[in-house]
Amino acid sequence: MTVNVAGVELRSPVIAASGTFGYGVEFEEIVSLDRIGAFVTKGLSKEPMQGNPTPRIIETAAGMINAIGLQNMGVRPFVEEKLPKLRQMKGAVVIANIFGYTVEDCLDVIRVLNDAEGITMYELNASCPNTSHGGMVFGTDPGLLRELVSRTKEAAKRPLMVKLSPNVTSIGQMAKVAEEAGADAVSLVNTFVSLAIDLETKRPRIANVTGGLSGPAIKPIAVRMVYEVAEAVKIPVVGMGGIVRAEDAVEFMMAGATAVQVGTASYADPRAVENIANGMKKWCASHQVERVCSLTGSVVL
Repeated sequence: MTVNVAGVELRSPVIAASGTFGYGVEFEEIVSLDRIGAFVTKGLSKEPMQGNPTPRIIETAAGMINAIGLQNMGVRPFVEEKLPKLRQMKGAVVIANIFGYTVEDCLDVIRVLNDAEGITMYELNASCPNTSHGGMVFGTDPGLLRELVSRTKEAAKRPLMVKLSPNVTSIGQMAKVAEEAGADAVSLVNTFVSLAIDLETKRPRIANVTGGLSGPAIKPIAVRMVYEVAEAVKIPVVGMGGIVRAEDAVEFMMAGATAVQVGTASYADPRAVENIANGMKKWCASHQVERVCSLTGSVVL
């Protein structure tokens, strides 16, 4: 069941996605961390952030919309308070999700994490608006993405995975830009910009007006995007978007993913990541798949 992502060997291809697994320590009594591939921390910023006003999570048909606003404790408190506990947890493979509203913000976060023990890889959130360039999202502009990835890669002492925005015309092109700029892997998809309206009040159901759509509703689109990216780049692709059962994860791998991330499903079932990892193992056994990595890109066209 082992897979290799950017030189990092994982015991399972199933990873807990950022923003849905806290800082890992919250799930210590619920999930056996030595039975999943890894988990990605909540996005870490240079300074603590309070996030958006409520309501900021709503249920939709086959999914949910969220506009949390990247609430987090900040990178230094994470290193001082959470990371020591994570180092003591058996089997914990920690991927630190990082973000910033300028390139310099991201570099500051990486510099703090570079000196901390217990982190395996970085996941760079490219779906943030660059405030120094009028709010243009890094992941939707090739030039901004190239600058962000190249400079963070230069500073990073660990493998760098870039999390791509799906809100683009060609996600394959953006993945290629990330690869050329030095990314060791890419992960996709992040949430889709969406809007829901309360018919009685005529007001948006999310205080932030728009939010990110995730869950099973986006899975077919996410699988298509993973396929396109896997065709466009040579670096590992980590797929996500609506995975709720083992068969969903297998589908992403057949489309070209080396590993997968599970997010929204954890809200319905806190043990979803572990259950899907166990389910994949059973699926492989029942389908005579000796090595799970052989599934990657095995779709027949």
